[in-house]
Amino acid sequence: MQLTGPEILRCINTPNPNNPDNKPDIIITPFSENCLGSNSYDLHLGEVLKIYKKTLPDGMLPVIEYVPGKKYSMEDWFINKDCFLRYLKNPHYFDHRNPAFLIDPCDEASHETIDITIPENGVILSPDIGYLGHTIEYTETYNLFPYIDGKSSVGRNFILNHHTAGRGDDGFCGQWTLEIKVLYPTVVRPNMRIGQIYYEQFVGKRRPYNKNKTSHYNGQMGPTPAAVIPIEKIHQKQK
Repeated sequence: MQLTGPEILRCINTPNPNNPDNKPDIIITPFSENCLGSNSYDLHLGEVLKIYKKTLPDGMLPVIEYVPGKKYSMEDWFINKDCFLRYLKNPHYFDHRNPAFLIDPCDEASHETIDITIPENGVILSPDIGYLGHTIEYTETYNLFPYIDGKSSVGRNFILNHHTAGRGDDGFCGQWTLEIKVLYPTVVRPNMRIGQIYYEQFVGKRRPYNKNKTSHYNGQMGPTPAAVIPIEKIHQKQK
């Protein structure tokens, strides 16, 4: 059962003696009642992006600083004219289908990142690159199931703000890392509304994320790269 906007507000303003330090079931910082919707709360894009270093072709820029009114061309994606000419001669070197840019989820070396700070006027994102962003908002959730999704206007600009990890956990504390992908070269700016958070009730015995020894991302601040995915042997009972 999904919480309405007024119920979200009630949970924010009501301490729960069963929670650590008598905290309410929902904490959102910073909070503005203007961002409260019918059954969600609006989230905003932080100023830092990360990309995996291995996915950026040599000579290409991860983003283009946006200047309103300027006309752009393919050449603007390159560090200099020589890099652009190299792209024209050998486009396969820059094609993200090239296995040279592979990510190995089980190898920590694949998760080395490059940091990008978004200026106030914004940056242009490339459809060929996946970006890790983060919400300005820090949240804590207890006794409820939180999840995020894109706002309608975000979706209609073909900005995907979470690739698969839109679902949170009871007990999660931290900023939300966003897996951002765009369909076209698209401008994003810090503090723009990038999504919304919802809350649902659940049934069953609790297993809070912040008490789970296998959780990787509790307390995360800023865009957080992937934890290494372990290779596990699953033992099945023989009949």
